[in-house]
Amino acid sequence: FNPMRQKALILAILLVLFGLVWAFRDGTFAGPGEGYVSLRVPDVVDYNFDIKPILSDRCYKCHGPDANKREAGLRIDMEGPAFSELPENPGKYAIVAGRPGQSELYRRITSEDPDEMMPPPDSQLSLNSYERKLLKKWIEQGGKFEKHWAFIPPEKAEVPRNDSDWGQNEIDAFVLGKLEDNGLSPSPKADHATLIRRISLDITGLPPTLEMAQRFAGDSSEAAIGKVIDGFLASPAYGERMTQTWLDVARYADSHGYQDDSYRSMWPWRDWVIHAFNENMHYDQFLTWQLAGDLLPDADKEEILATGFNRNHPITQEGGVIQEEYRSNYVVDRTNTLGTGILGITLECAKCHDHKYDPISQKNYYQMYSFFNNVDEKGLQMDAVQAAKKKYFADAPFITVSDEDSEGVLSFINKKEGDSVRVMVMDDAEPRDAFVFNRGNYDDPGEKVGPNTPEAILPFSDKLPKNRLGLAQWITDKDNPLTARVFVNRTWAMLFGRGIVETVGDFGVQGSLPTHPGLLDWLAADFMEHDWDIKYLLKKIMLSSTYQQSSELTPELKKADPENILLARAPRFRMSGEMIRDYMLATSGLLDREIGGESVRPYQPAGLWEETNAGGNRGTLTKYVPDTVNGLYRRSLYTFWKRTLPPPNMTIFDAPTRDFCEVRRQSTNTPLQALALQNDEQLLEAARVLAQETVTEKASGSELVSDLFRRILVRNPKDAELRLLEEYYESALAGFAKDEGNAEKLLSQGSYERAGTDPAGTAALMLTAQVIYNLDETITKE
Repeated sequence: FNPMRQKALILAILLVLFGLVWAFRDGTFAGPGEGYVSLRVPDVVDYNFDIKPILSDRCYKCHGPDANKREAGLRIDMEGPAFSELPENPGKYAIVAGRPGQSELYRRITSEDPDEMMPPPDSQLSLNSYERKLLKKWIEQGGKFEKHWAFIPPEKAEVPRNDSDWGQNEIDAFVLGKLEDNGLSPSPKADHATLIRRISLDITGLPPTLEMAQRFAGDSSEAAIGKVIDGFLASPAYGERMTQTWLDVARYADSHGYQDDSYRSMWPWRDWVIHAFNENMHYDQFLTWQLAGDLLPDADKEEILATGFNRNHPITQEGGVIQEEYRSNYVVDRTNTLGTGILGITLECAKCHDHKYDPISQKNYYQMYSFFNNVDEKGLQMDAVQAAKKKYFADAPFITVSDEDSEGVLSFINKKEGDSVRVMVMDDAEPRDAFVFNRGNYDDPGEKVGPNTPEAILPFSDKLPKNRLGLAQWITDKDNPLTARVFVNRTWAMLFGRGIVETVGDFGVQGSLPTHPGLLDWLAADFMEHDWDIKYLLKKIMLSSTYQQSSELTPELKKADPENILLARAPRFRMSGEMIRDYMLATSGLLDREIGGESVRPYQPAGLWEETNAGGNRGTLTKYVPDTVNGLYRRSLYTFWKRTLPPPNMTIFDAPTRDFCEVRRQSTNTPLQALALQNDEQLLEAARVLAQETVTEKASGSELVSDLFRRILVRNPKDAELRLLEEYYESALAGFAKDEGNAEKLLSQGSYERAGTDPAGTAALMLTAQVIYNLDETITKE
């Protein structure tokens, strides 16, 4: 173990501990404290926000939408059945408006008799006294039912009056109103260095340059932040940043998945997504082209290419499979992706039976399924050995991107001249019959169904074509209550680390309630009023005082709102694996900013693909060979994604496999992440190259360390930070001066050319850079 790198690790730990001590001192980390929610029963009980969550959690499993699991004939998720005479108890009613004493529901939840009480003891569920009081008052007030909040089209709620001088737009009025209701005040505005770094990371996924930060710090005009936002939105890196989040939704990968996991050439579709975002294609058109571009009148190749979204699912390449089983699986995947990624509902829960919590029947599920059931595809098209013979492989149906295309309608595709690339797309054949599959089994068809949508969300108009284009028009209808809400919420989660609805993929009854329902509806309605303009939405949020707050957690906020649900401060959370890698490439000067093109293969530990290979030499992905030169330094967006073994330096930081649609990554903190930051070859190389550049430009040790710090963190170091790092640098320099061979060994990391700088000084500064790269602040957006 290299003794100097051991010192680097110790120093990094000391700096982190120093930060922790300071954080606990100023309240950055909160312990358990009093919640902000009062247990006083409200004067008017709200069905959606007070009552329905209780019924959903404790009652719907046996008395909800799923007829197959319903007990005693009682259904309490709908007003009619809940007020009707109980089938098994003539003369009695679950709910009697205004009379809790005569309501079986209230009698059962307050009973102490094990044979009578609800929920029953063996369910392991129970109600507390506050919940019983809520239900009692609700019945006293008439037991009014309402449609699920997320199934009511959003309207612009009245903006709360703001008598304070804090706030820059409507967002702040909603947030401030909630803060004042809970006796809290917003945080001060973040400093210039923090703010420009935050904006840059959110819009481009990359840090700002020192020059950008200096210009911003010197601009005291009111329009300064707006100009900075506009500049970043105009950058090609914006499209790459937004595409990175969409790839999880679209379950994009460069391989088919399953056991053989062979190659597929879907990257031209990825180039289209980057292009669409950079052209600011509005969200309704963005969805329409991806769902049904091939069905548009006189569809051109770009509109057809966009439908590759529907073909990103895993596809088997193994012999011996049952064609219809796997073909049906692909249709199921497209249906589930629509539910999770676009509508924000758990459609998949109705595949085998009626949804247990939401008003979506199994018939509804297969009616949605039938929209995607007509594509002319097979469960198994070509095996892995055959696929290996083709450079660019795609299962039918596909389009071919030629030189002529890349010089014309598909000019945004970064394709090598002379290569023709096949890309999987949608192409419907004759309409295929669809059925309700008993228990979800493809080989046990029941009732025949046609294309339709759940009425509880929005009835499917007779004026719409019963195909994917009609479905896309239904999804982007301004009366659809989900589409705009879901996208606005996911955008909010991208910026704040948490959505206004925390369960960003589930707006159903079992999902989280919005913390600021009026704000969510206002933003969704405003988004649609501005023609689904994504850049408008981002700028609107970023111009708010809410977004521009400091992330410091005061003792008051630590006690009152440790999870920052009320938004009294800006969030602070770790960046994704892709952003961390790109951050280090960018600050070191290594990043290759070429846009689009075929996926690349940067460094990864040797032998991983061989270990997970299905056996023999089947397919094209049996051995990983890293690229050379520029392929090593492209943005992580372009890293080759093999489903059975995604890039390890990203999965360590919680990247998904992309086997299915994901709208929210988990965020963990594990020792493996620290080990990756300390030992990953790409990160060591970035530290070396940055050290080389700095040594070439600066002379003294103090200037070297200070310049290194500014390049990485885009701010000046504090005196204590600088002293600590200078001491470390001087100690490392003395050690390497005595053992230049050890310095040369350290400087051999990576393929980038070695500069003719002093080995001892460069190695010492490389370790200092590595320490800064390992700081919590470096990998955190705050």
